[in-house]
Amino acid sequence: MFYRDFQGMKLSALGFGAMRLPVVDGDDSRIDEETSLRMVDMAMANGVNYYDTAWGYHGENSELVMGKALARYPRKSFHVATKFPGYDPSNWSRVKEIFPKQLEKLQVEYFDFYLFHNVCEMNIDAYLDDEKYGIYSYLMEQKKNGKIQHLGFSCHGNIETLTRFLEAYGKDMEFCQLQLNYLDWEFQNGREKVELLKKWNIPVWVMEPLRGGKLAKLAPEYEAELKALRPKEDTPAWAFRFLTSIPEVTVILSGMSNEDQLEQNLITFQDDKPLNEKEMETILQIADKMTSVGTVPCTACHYCVSHCPMGLDIPHLISLYNEHVYTGGGFIAPMALGALPDDKKPAACLHCRSCEQVCPQQIKISEIMGDFAARLG
Repeated sequence: MFYRDFQGMKLSALGFGAMRLPVVDGDDSRIDEETSLRMVDMAMANGVNYYDTAWGYHGENSELVMGKALARYPRKSFHVATKFPGYDPSNWSRVKEIFPKQLEKLQVEYFDFYLFHNVCEMNIDAYLDDEKYGIYSYLMEQKKNGKIQHLGFSCHGNIETLTRFLEAYGKDMEFCQLQLNYLDWEFQNGREKVELLKKWNIPVWVMEPLRGGKLAKLAPEYEAELKALRPKEDTPAWAFRFLTSIPEVTVILSGMSNEDQLEQNLITFQDDKPLNEKEMETILQIADKMTSVGTVPCTACHYCVSHCPMGLDIPHLISLYNEHVYTGGGFIAPMALGALPDDKKPAACLHCRSCEQVCPQQIKISEIMGDFAARLG
Protein backbone atom coordinates (compact mmCIF):
# COMPACT_ATOMS: atom_id res chain seq x y z
CA MET A 1 0.00 0.00 0.00
CA PHE A 2 1.26 3.46 -0.81
CA TYR A 3 0.21 6.58 1.07
CA ARG A 4 -0.48 10.26 0.51
CA ASP A 5 0.34 13.10 2.89
CA PHE A 6 -2.43 15.06 4.52
CA GLN A 7 -1.67 17.56 7.27
CA GLY A 8 1.18 15.47 8.66
CA MET A 9 -0.70 12.17 8.36
CA LYS A 10 -0.20 9.29 5.98
CA LEU A 11 -3.52 8.27 4.42
CA SER A 12 -3.76 5.11 2.36
CA ALA A 13 -4.25 6.00 -1.30
CA LEU A 14 -7.00 3.36 -1.38
CA GLY A 15 -9.93 4.13 0.87
CA PHE A 16 -12.45 1.46 1.88
CA GLY A 17 -15.88 2.66 0.71
CA ALA A 18 -18.83 1.18 2.61
CA MET A 19 -21.64 2.03 0.19
CA ARG A 20 -21.51 -1.26 -1.72
CA LEU A 21 -20.82 -3.86 0.97
CA PRO A 22 -21.78 -7.48 0.25
CA VAL A 23 -25.47 -8.10 0.92
CA VAL A 24 -27.79 -11.05 1.54
CA ASP A 25 -30.17 -12.18 -1.24
CA GLY A 26 -29.74 -8.93 -3.16
CA ASP A 27 -31.37 -6.89 -0.38
CA ASP A 28 -29.31 -3.69 -0.06
CA SER A 29 -30.39 -3.17 3.55
CA ARG A 30 -29.23 -6.65 4.64
CA ILE A 31 -25.46 -6.48 4.82
CA ASP A 32 -23.51 -9.74 4.82
CA GLU A 33 -21.83 -8.92 8.10
CA GLU A 34 -19.50 -11.91 8.25
CA THR A 35 -18.03 -11.23 4.80
CA SER A 36 -17.85 -7.49 5.48
CA LEU A 37 -15.84 -8.02 8.65
CA ARG A 38 -13.47 -10.34 6.79
CA MET A 39 -13.00 -7.68 4.13
CA VAL A 40 -12.16 -5.04 6.73
CA ASP A 41 -9.65 -7.49 8.23
CA MET A 42 -8.06 -7.99 4.81
CA ALA A 43 -7.94 -4.26 4.19
CA MET A 44 -6.38 -3.54 7.59
CA ALA A 45 -3.80 -6.29 7.12
CA ASN A 46 -2.77 -4.74 3.82
CA GLY A 47 -2.37 -1.19 5.04
CA VAL A 48 -5.72 0.46 4.30
CA ASN A 49 -6.32 3.02 7.04
CA TYR A 50 -9.21 5.11 5.64
CA TYR A 51 -12.82 3.88 5.96
CA ASP A 52 -15.74 5.85 4.53
CA THR A 53 -19.41 5.34 5.33
CA ALA A 54 -22.58 7.46 5.60
CA TRP A 55 -25.90 7.67 7.43
CA GLY A 56 -27.98 6.51 4.47
CA TYR A 57 -25.82 3.70 3.06
CA HIS A 58 -27.43 0.25 3.05
CA GLY A 59 -30.70 1.47 4.56
CA GLU A 60 -28.88 3.20 7.43
CA ASN A 61 -27.04 0.00 8.36
CA SER A 62 -23.58 0.69 6.93
CA GLU A 63 -22.43 2.74 9.93
CA LEU A 64 -23.54 -0.04 12.29
CA VAL A 65 -21.57 -2.75 10.50
CA MET A 66 -18.50 -0.57 10.03
CA GLY A 67 -18.69 0.31 13.72
CA LYS A 68 -18.58 -3.38 14.62
CA ALA A 69 -15.75 -4.05 12.19
CA LEU A 70 -13.52 -1.18 13.29
CA ALA A 71 -14.20 -1.48 17.03
CA ARG A 72 -11.99 -4.59 17.01
CA TYR A 73 -8.93 -2.44 16.22
CA PRO A 74 -7.01 0.22 18.16
CA ARG A 75 -8.63 3.61 17.57
CA LYS A 76 -5.42 5.20 16.29
CA SER A 77 -4.95 2.46 13.65
CA PHE A 78 -7.71 3.74 11.35
CA HIS A 79 -9.39 6.92 10.13
CA VAL A 80 -13.18 6.80 9.84
CA ALA A 81 -15.32 9.18 7.80
CA THR A 82 -19.06 9.69 7.70
CA LYS A 83 -21.44 12.40 6.55
CA PHE A 84 -24.42 14.56 7.48
CA PRO A 85 -27.27 13.33 5.22
CA GLY A 86 -28.35 16.63 3.72
CA TYR A 87 -29.31 14.87 0.49
CA ASP A 88 -32.67 14.26 2.20
CA PRO A 89 -34.70 17.42 2.98
CA SER A 90 -36.31 15.70 5.98
CA ASN A 91 -32.88 15.69 7.65
CA TRP A 92 -32.02 19.38 7.25
CA SER A 93 -33.33 20.30 10.72
CA ARG A 94 -32.02 17.14 12.42
CA VAL A 95 -28.26 17.68 12.60
CA LYS A 96 -28.24 17.81 16.43
CA GLU A 97 -30.15 14.52 16.55
CA ILE A 98 -28.29 12.64 13.81
CA PHE A 99 -24.68 13.51 14.68
CA PRO A 100 -24.60 11.87 18.16
CA LYS A 101 -26.40 8.81 16.78
CA GLN A 102 -23.64 8.43 14.21
CA LEU A 103 -21.00 8.46 16.93
CA GLU A 104 -22.96 5.75 18.72
CA LYS A 105 -23.44 3.61 15.61
CA LEU A 106 -19.76 3.79 14.68
CA GLN A 107 -18.70 3.20 18.31
CA VAL A 108 -16.26 6.12 18.33
CA GLU A 109 -15.73 9.21 20.46
CA TYR A 110 -14.88 11.37 17.46
CA PHE A 111 -14.85 11.30 13.65
CA ASP A 112 -11.52 11.64 11.90
CA PHE A 113 -13.30 13.04 8.85
CA TYR A 114 -16.84 14.39 8.58
CA LEU A 115 -18.61 15.71 5.49
CA PHE A 116 -21.56 17.76 4.33
CA HIS A 117 -23.05 14.98 2.20
CA ASN A 118 -23.78 15.57 -1.49
CA VAL A 119 -23.73 19.34 -1.92
CA CYS A 120 -25.90 19.84 -5.01
CA GLU A 121 -28.50 22.06 -6.61
CA MET A 122 -31.28 20.52 -4.54
CA ASN A 123 -29.80 21.28 -1.11
CA ILE A 124 -27.33 24.14 -1.57
CA ASP A 125 -29.80 26.75 -0.27
CA ALA A 126 -30.49 24.69 2.85
CA TYR A 127 -26.81 24.11 3.54
CA LEU A 128 -26.17 27.84 3.20
CA ASP A 129 -29.17 28.88 5.32
CA ASP A 130 -27.39 28.61 8.65
CA GLU A 131 -29.93 30.77 10.43
CA LYS A 132 -32.76 28.36 9.62
CA TYR A 133 -31.03 24.96 9.82
CA GLY A 134 -27.75 25.63 11.63
CA ILE A 135 -25.90 22.75 9.98
CA TYR A 136 -22.68 24.65 9.41
CA SER A 137 -22.62 26.20 12.90
CA TYR A 138 -23.27 22.88 14.59
CA LEU A 139 -20.55 21.05 12.66
CA MET A 140 -18.06 23.83 13.32
CA GLU A 141 -18.92 23.55 17.02
CA GLN A 142 -18.27 19.80 16.90
CA LYS A 143 -14.92 20.46 15.27
CA LYS A 144 -14.05 22.97 17.95
CA ASN A 145 -14.82 20.48 20.73
CA GLY A 146 -12.89 17.66 19.05
CA LYS A 147 -15.76 15.50 17.85
CA ILE A 148 -14.70 16.23 14.26
CA GLN A 149 -10.99 16.20 13.46
CA HIS A 150 -11.29 17.27 9.81
CA LEU A 151 -14.34 18.82 8.13
CA GLY A 152 -15.07 18.59 4.42
CA PHE A 153 -17.85 17.97 1.92
CA SER A 154 -18.86 15.78 -0.98
CA CYS A 155 -20.29 17.29 -4.13
CA HIS A 156 -22.33 16.05 -7.09
CA GLY A 157 -23.39 19.56 -8.06
CA ASN A 158 -22.35 21.72 -10.98
CA ILE A 159 -19.58 24.33 -10.99
CA GLU A 160 -21.95 27.11 -9.96
CA THR A 161 -23.15 25.13 -6.93
CA LEU A 162 -19.60 24.16 -5.97
CA THR A 163 -18.54 27.81 -6.26
CA ARG A 164 -21.39 29.00 -4.04
CA PHE A 165 -20.51 26.50 -1.35
CA LEU A 166 -16.82 27.41 -1.45
CA GLU A 167 -17.54 31.14 -1.29
CA ALA A 168 -19.63 30.56 1.83
CA TYR A 169 -17.63 27.88 3.66
CA GLY A 170 -14.48 27.20 1.64
CA LYS A 171 -12.19 28.78 4.24
CA ASP A 172 -13.23 26.06 6.70
CA MET A 173 -13.22 23.08 4.33
CA GLU A 174 -10.21 20.76 4.52
CA PHE A 175 -11.08 18.33 1.74
CA CYS A 176 -13.68 17.73 -0.97
CA GLN A 177 -15.01 14.39 -2.20
CA LEU A 178 -15.83 14.39 -5.92
CA GLN A 179 -17.18 11.90 -8.44
CA LEU A 180 -14.02 11.69 -10.51
CA ASN A 181 -12.73 9.27 -13.12
CA TYR A 182 -11.35 9.48 -16.64
CA LEU A 183 -14.86 9.34 -18.10
CA ASP A 184 -16.02 12.35 -16.06
CA TRP A 185 -12.80 14.34 -16.40
CA GLU A 186 -14.45 16.27 -19.24
CA PHE A 187 -17.98 14.76 -19.36
CA GLN A 188 -18.86 15.99 -15.83
CA ASN A 189 -16.36 18.89 -15.76
CA GLY A 190 -14.07 16.99 -13.40
CA ARG A 191 -11.01 18.88 -14.59
CA GLU A 192 -12.67 22.24 -13.98
CA LYS A 193 -13.83 21.23 -10.49
CA VAL A 194 -10.34 20.04 -9.51
CA GLU A 195 -8.85 23.30 -10.75
CA LEU A 196 -11.39 25.30 -8.73
CA LEU A 197 -10.59 23.33 -5.57
CA LYS A 198 -6.88 23.81 -6.22
CA LYS A 199 -7.40 27.58 -6.06
CA TRP A 200 -8.88 27.09 -2.60
CA ASN A 201 -6.01 24.75 -1.58
CA ILE A 202 -8.52 21.98 -0.95
CA PRO A 203 -7.33 18.43 -1.74
CA VAL A 204 -9.58 15.96 -3.53
CA TRP A 205 -11.01 12.70 -2.27
CA VAL A 206 -12.41 10.55 -5.10
CA MET A 207 -15.70 8.67 -5.22
CA GLU A 208 -16.90 6.54 -8.14
CA PRO A 209 -13.41 5.89 -9.55
CA LEU A 210 -14.86 3.08 -11.70
CA ARG A 211 -18.07 4.98 -12.53
CA GLY A 212 -20.29 2.41 -10.82
CA GLY A 213 -18.42 -0.44 -12.53
CA LYS A 214 -18.59 1.06 -16.05
CA LEU A 215 -14.80 1.30 -16.18
CA ALA A 216 -14.12 -2.18 -14.81
CA LYS A 217 -14.60 -3.66 -18.28
CA LEU A 218 -14.37 -1.85 -21.61
CA ALA A 219 -15.16 -2.66 -25.23
CA PRO A 220 -12.55 -5.08 -26.69
CA GLU A 221 -11.03 -2.45 -28.98
CA TYR A 222 -10.42 -0.09 -26.04
CA GLU A 223 -8.96 -2.82 -23.87
CA ALA A 224 -6.63 -3.76 -26.73
CA GLU A 225 -5.35 -0.16 -26.89
CA LEU A 226 -4.56 -0.21 -23.19
CA LYS A 227 -2.96 -3.66 -23.27
CA ALA A 228 -0.61 -2.45 -26.00
CA LEU A 229 0.67 0.21 -23.60
CA ARG A 230 0.70 -1.82 -20.36
CA PRO A 231 0.37 -5.55 -21.09
CA LYS A 232 0.25 -6.57 -17.42
CA GLU A 233 -2.22 -3.92 -16.23
CA ASP A 234 -5.84 -4.98 -15.90
CA THR A 235 -8.67 -2.69 -17.01
CA PRO A 236 -9.87 -1.44 -13.58
CA ALA A 237 -6.29 -0.55 -12.65
CA TRP A 238 -6.19 1.99 -15.48
CA ALA A 239 -8.98 3.95 -13.79
CA PHE A 240 -7.03 4.05 -10.54
CA ARG A 241 -3.73 4.89 -12.27
CA PHE A 242 -5.44 7.82 -13.98
CA LEU A 243 -6.51 9.22 -10.61
CA THR A 244 -3.17 8.70 -8.88
CA SER A 245 -1.65 10.73 -11.73
CA ILE A 246 -3.62 13.81 -10.63
CA PRO A 247 -1.53 15.68 -8.01
CA GLU A 248 -4.58 17.10 -6.20
CA VAL A 249 -5.99 13.63 -5.45
CA THR A 250 -5.24 12.26 -1.97
CA VAL A 251 -7.65 9.37 -1.26
CA ILE A 252 -9.44 7.17 -3.79
CA LEU A 253 -12.53 5.48 -2.37
CA SER A 254 -13.64 2.19 -3.82
CA GLY A 255 -16.91 0.52 -2.88
CA MET A 256 -16.08 -3.19 -3.00
CA SER A 257 -18.85 -5.77 -2.96
CA ASN A 258 -16.79 -8.92 -2.49
CA GLU A 259 -13.39 -10.15 -1.39
CA ASP A 260 -12.16 -10.65 -4.96
CA GLN A 261 -12.67 -6.97 -5.79
CA LEU A 262 -10.86 -5.96 -2.63
CA GLU A 263 -7.98 -8.32 -3.32
CA GLN A 264 -7.57 -6.99 -6.85
CA ASN A 265 -7.60 -3.39 -5.64
CA LEU A 266 -5.00 -4.18 -2.99
CA ILE A 267 -2.72 -5.56 -5.70
CA THR A 268 -3.19 -2.39 -7.78
CA PHE A 269 -2.37 -0.14 -4.83
CA GLN A 270 0.78 -1.96 -3.84
CA ASP A 271 2.75 0.46 -6.01
CA ASP A 272 2.16 3.92 -7.40
CA LYS A 273 2.46 3.77 -11.20
CA PRO A 274 1.18 7.08 -12.62
CA LEU A 275 0.39 7.40 -16.31
CA ASN A 276 2.86 8.98 -18.68
CA GLU A 277 1.83 11.59 -21.25
CA LYS A 278 1.06 9.05 -23.99
CA GLU A 279 -0.99 6.87 -21.64
CA MET A 280 -2.94 9.85 -20.33
CA GLU A 281 -3.71 10.99 -23.86
CA THR A 282 -4.90 7.50 -24.82
CA ILE A 283 -7.20 7.05 -21.84
CA LEU A 284 -8.82 10.45 -22.37
CA GLN A 285 -9.33 9.72 -26.06
CA ILE A 286 -11.08 6.49 -25.10
CA ALA A 287 -13.27 8.42 -22.66
CA ASP A 288 -14.20 10.88 -25.39
CA LYS A 289 -15.21 8.05 -27.72
CA MET A 290 -17.25 6.35 -24.99
CA THR A 291 -19.21 9.45 -24.02
CA SER A 292 -19.89 10.52 -27.62
CA VAL A 293 -22.06 7.44 -28.30
CA GLY A 294 -25.74 8.28 -27.91
CA THR A 295 -25.14 11.75 -26.50
CA VAL A 296 -25.85 15.17 -27.98
CA PRO A 297 -22.88 17.20 -29.34
CA CYS A 298 -23.83 20.50 -27.70
CA THR A 299 -20.98 23.03 -27.48
CA ALA A 300 -22.84 25.31 -25.01
CA CYS A 301 -22.62 28.29 -27.35
CA HIS A 302 -25.93 29.55 -25.84
CA TYR A 303 -27.31 30.88 -29.15
CA CYS A 304 -30.42 28.83 -28.46
CA VAL A 305 -31.13 30.43 -25.08
CA SER A 306 -31.82 33.88 -26.44
CA HIS A 307 -34.37 32.42 -28.86
CA CYS A 308 -36.30 30.32 -26.33
CA PRO A 309 -39.63 31.95 -25.39
CA MET A 310 -39.61 29.98 -22.12
CA GLY A 311 -36.10 31.08 -21.20
CA LEU A 312 -34.88 27.50 -20.77
CA ASP A 313 -31.19 26.99 -20.04
CA ILE A 314 -30.93 24.58 -22.96
CA PRO A 315 -27.18 23.81 -22.76
CA HIS A 316 -27.55 22.92 -19.08
CA LEU A 317 -30.57 20.72 -19.79
CA ILE A 318 -28.71 18.98 -22.63
CA SER A 319 -25.71 18.30 -20.37
CA LEU A 320 -28.09 16.67 -17.86
CA TYR A 321 -29.74 14.75 -20.70
CA ASN A 322 -26.35 13.43 -21.82
CA GLU A 323 -25.55 12.31 -18.27
CA HIS A 324 -28.95 10.63 -17.92
CA VAL A 325 -28.75 8.86 -21.27
CA TYR A 326 -25.16 7.70 -20.88
CA THR A 327 -25.65 6.48 -17.32
CA GLY A 328 -28.92 4.79 -18.16
CA GLY A 329 -30.78 6.74 -15.50
CA GLY A 330 -29.26 7.48 -12.13
CA PHE A 331 -29.87 10.27 -9.65
CA ILE A 332 -27.76 13.18 -10.88
CA ALA A 333 -30.14 14.58 -13.53
CA PRO A 334 -33.35 14.17 -11.50
CA MET A 335 -31.59 15.70 -8.50
CA ALA A 336 -30.43 18.75 -10.46
CA LEU A 337 -33.79 19.19 -12.20
CA GLY A 338 -35.57 18.94 -8.85
CA ALA A 339 -34.08 22.32 -7.96
CA LEU A 340 -35.64 23.99 -11.01
CA PRO A 341 -39.15 25.47 -11.20
CA ASP A 342 -41.53 23.56 -13.46
CA ASP A 343 -41.40 26.23 -16.15
CA LYS A 344 -37.64 25.69 -16.54
CA LYS A 345 -37.69 21.91 -16.87
CA PRO A 346 -37.58 19.92 -20.16
CA ALA A 347 -41.33 19.40 -20.11
CA ALA A 348 -41.83 23.18 -20.37
CA CYS A 349 -40.48 23.17 -23.94
CA LEU A 350 -43.12 24.50 -26.36
CA HIS A 351 -41.59 22.62 -29.33
CA CYS A 352 -41.68 25.86 -31.30
CA ARG A 353 -38.21 25.06 -32.74
CA SER A 354 -37.06 28.70 -32.51
CA CYS A 355 -33.87 27.49 -30.82
CA GLU A 356 -33.17 25.04 -33.64
CA GLN A 357 -33.06 27.85 -36.19
CA VAL A 358 -29.85 29.20 -34.64
CA CYS A 359 -28.14 26.00 -33.44
CA PRO A 360 -24.72 25.68 -35.17
CA GLN A 361 -24.74 21.93 -34.48
CA GLN A 362 -28.23 21.55 -35.98
CA ILE A 363 -29.41 19.69 -32.88
CA LYS A 364 -33.09 18.84 -32.85
CA ILE A 365 -33.51 20.44 -29.45
CA SER A 366 -37.28 20.13 -29.23
CA GLU A 367 -37.04 16.36 -29.75
CA ILE A 368 -34.31 16.12 -27.10
CA MET A 369 -36.46 17.99 -24.59
CA GLY A 370 -39.43 15.74 -25.37
CA ASP A 371 -37.35 12.60 -24.98
CA PHE A 372 -35.85 13.88 -21.72
CA ALA A 373 -39.29 14.63 -20.26
CA ALA A 374 -40.48 11.16 -21.28
CA ARG A 375 -37.44 9.47 -19.70
CA LEU A 376 -38.10 11.31 -16.46
CA GLY A 377 -41.70 10.14 -16.47
